[in-house]
Amino acid sequence: MFEPVIAPSGTLLGLLQRGRGDGTLHALAAPRAEALAALDQCVIRDPRQDWQVENRSLYYARLYLDLDGPLGAIEAHLFGAEDLLDEAEERTGLALSVLGHLASYGRDDALMLLRRYAASGANWAWALDELALRDDDEGLRSLAEPVIARFPHTAEGEARLAAAIRDAYEPRPWCLWEESPRYGERLRAARRQGSFDRWQRQLSPSGPQPGWGVQAVFDWAADGLLRGTPLHVPAARCLAAVAQPEDRPVILAAAAGACGEAARATALHHLVLAEPENPAVLDLIEAAADEPAVAAYERMCGPGAVERARRWIHRPDALGAAAGAVLASRGGAEDAGLVLGVLRSTVRGAGPDTRALYALVDGAGRLAIGCAAPVLRHVYRETASSHLRGRAARALASTDPSFAAGFAVECLWDCEETTREVAARHAETADARVAPRLRRLAADPAEEEDVQSAVRSRIAPESAV
Repeated sequence: MFEPVIAPSGTLLGLLQRGRGDGTLHALAAPRAEALAALDQCVIRDPRQDWQVENRSLYYARLYLDLDGPLGAIEAHLFGAEDLLDEAEERTGLALSVLGHLASYGRDDALMLLRRYAASGANWAWALDELALRDDDEGLRSLAEPVIARFPHTAEGEARLAAAIRDAYEPRPWCLWEESPRYGERLRAARRQGSFDRWQRQLSPSGPQPGWGVQAVFDWAADGLLRGTPLHVPAARCLAAVAQPEDRPVILAAAAGACGEAARATALHHLVLAEPENPAVLDLIEAAADEPAVAAYERMCGPGAVERARRWIHRPDALGAAAGAVLASRGGAEDAGLVLGVLRSTVRGAGPDTRALYALVDGAGRLAIGCAAPVLRHVYRETASSHLRGRAARALASTDPSFAAGFAVECLWDCEETTREVAARHAETADARVAPRLRRLAADPAEEEDVQSAVRSRIAPESAV
């Protein structure tokens, strides 16, 4: 998957790529051709930092509706030659999700595109899941032949068919097709095989077994590391179940590095859970100060961990960054200055998109650090992460007196439902755009329930008056 190139935040394309509410407002005020070109580019070249957690599809679908936008660019993207060469679902997932939302809003052209792609596209399973939520029975039944034809009557084809039925996000199409005299027997057999495969995997675990001891857990963690699958966190939980008091010296030695990297990470995570207030555990973490040690420290939440954070926060390494996050999430009012300093230095040094800002932005809001408002506004404007922008919005609601009349209004059009919820609770209704937008969100069946609850809490009292 390509690395998205994000345009500057002051441009229409940059606003739309970020999913900001101002993107919609600027697009509606811009020349229609320019707005549609920017919108098409966003949908075709997914701009999200993390496509699995960030929301854009409903945001873009609503803008297609508002602009009465044609879907030719999406069609060319879905059915181009690249679809034959690149089967990665993230290449077309955003476009298919946008079409799904448009279909639910009554756009028949979007529904037809989804049907065509489900019949012939590489990412057909995603399209079928979108249709399972929006299409009627007749439309879904028409797809049985092209979809099932993907699976030849061979051992490999039957195994792939069983896996497709087993892993389908929405089972409705497969259930409909099972009613068909032509396909029913084969699909029922495939479904039973998929269920059997899942049951067989559950009965044949590769993990811990009854009778294991401390060394067996360490060996399991080491085997996972050799296979490129770190297991120290689940191994630490297993260690808590099998360790006896007489095993403590062995575990302490492993935590100090005597038994290898996997055993050390496992032992450290175990000690963090078993002895969270033991200063010796913090000493071991400080001595190592590497990734497993830092990860173990981040799981500590007691006063000892907070006190060490005050000592470690000025360290220039990962342990210092973790200390800043600990103070941001668990520190007291006396730590506001330290958190503010780390927030500022992190933005200066790593920019507005680093994941290290998540905890710091939350901490600025939790501690209500008024002096943090300027840097929070900078993060809000510049970050390409809609999740981080949402965190910045929540923090600004606690730190910036101008938020209700400023960014909160824009946030009513944001791509993230949690950000729209914050806006619905805080946006100043003196702005002429707010009340109509609240009413539209309240009436939109695609809007999330939490957002609509926040909207009702604002408009119901006003209606009563």
